[in-house]
Amino acid sequence: MTIRVVLADDQPLIRAGLRMLIDQTPGIDVAAEAGTGAEAVQLARDTGADVVVMDIRMPGMDGIEATQLITAGGTAARVLVLTTFDDDDYVYGALRAGASGFLVKDMALDDILAAIRVVAAGDAMIAPGVTRRLIGQFTSEPRPGRAARELTGITDREREVLRLVALGMSNAEIAAALYITAGTAKTHIAHLLAKLDARDRVQLVITAYEAGLVSVSP
Repeated sequence: MTIRVVLADDQPLIRAGLRMLIDQTPGIDVAAEAGTGAEAVQLARDTGADVVVMDIRMPGMDGIEATQLITAGGTAARVLVLTTFDDDDYVYGALRAGASGFLVKDMALDDILAAIRVVAAGDAMIAPGVTRRLIGQFTSEPRPGRAARELTGITDREREVLRLVALGMSNAEIAAALYITAGTAKTHIAHLLAKLDARDRVQLVITAYEAGLVSVSP
């Protein structure tokens, strides 16, 4: 099945580069291009897109608001956010809005295509560098009056798996770290998704942050 993609970025050169890459790739088609967040929301509905590759900073409606409307609007489209390290202030908001993953604009082209496929398949992908910076940012910020989220109903093993997911590890890396099979790691993650009422791995990362399972060295 062909993956239908909407490219949302206010820079025509970025969109042109991504379109050229995708046009040369079997199994992925560009359904439409948007230069604003509002256009992205409308095109996600009109084209029946599977994935919206979304810039964060756009005129008018930004990528965070557009992501919220797309993920809450009853469409099947999933959002893969385009970000740079300077955009970290917006990343947590995009996670909360329902984004299923993040691309860094200087990622290798093959990694961008892989991320589109991963998100279209219903999983989530966060660039490891973004994950590390998120941890650094959000664990260094004071949270007055905000208690860490309590995790109930999960096992000690599942808690450890959750921590490793938040560190940006793949199923294979989690399996190697815990001396279990990749299938067992996948099963633990499926249980976590169900028990924590999380949509995908990105939501598991948010939960791990809020529960205080991740931290950074000074």
